Amino acid sequence: MQKVVMISGASRGIGLAIARELARRGYRLSLGVRDPALLANEFDAFVCPYEARDPEAGRRWVAATVEAFGRIDVLISNAGICKSISLEDGTDEMLEETLDINVKAPFRLIQAALPHLRRAGDARVVQIASLSGKRVKNLNAGYQMSKHAVIALNHAVRRAGWDDGIRATAICPGFVNTEMAAGIADLPPDAMTQPEDLARIVANTIELPNSASVAEILVNCRHEDLF
Repeated sequence: MQKVVMISGASRGIGLAIARELARRGYRLSLGVRDPALLANEFDAFVCPYEARDPEAGRRWVAATVEAFGRIDVLISNAGICKSISLEDGTDEMLEETLDINVKAPFRLIQAALPHLRRAGDARVVQIASLSGKRVKNLNAGYQMSKHAVIALNHAVRRAGWDDGIRATAICPGFVNTEMAAGIADLPPDAMTQPEDLARIVANTIELPNSASVAEILVNCRHEDLF
């Protein structure tokens, strides 16, 4: 039976690359995006409107996916934002937006999908986190806070779902050649990690057996001391 994968933020960048790779491997896709029209004619997939800041969006998307496919085997939480929120000039509004999208939305999405993932017996949850969730390298405190929280969420999912065969992994890249990195990276596009490479990492990870679980994968395009 073909496995059903939910991917948030799948209309561009890393999410789109993951969707393309998993479509190539024969997975059935449920894609949550702000504007479904952006994926018109892109995939033979179920595309659902998904606005991360809407507290009910995750539950609606999960319910629609189960109605369409009858099951959920993999949940990939990819939707996120990166705005500069420093200790000097960050605002409550900016911080709240970042936490809403990067932390609260995946929490709600996982919470809604968890009963269905438990039934699969070998379900997978992937969080697209960041190296900013593993160390503090610049002054973007708000983004770093959010990604540290995503790492904690990943380990919470591992613990909560382990006995039911759920395996959770946080993918933690540095600079990736996407629109998000274009305005902040100090590297040319071809020197960054490519979205397609992350997509292969994600695909290979979700295909590992329950007995070969990987909690975190750190991915960088240049040397960096992390320990």
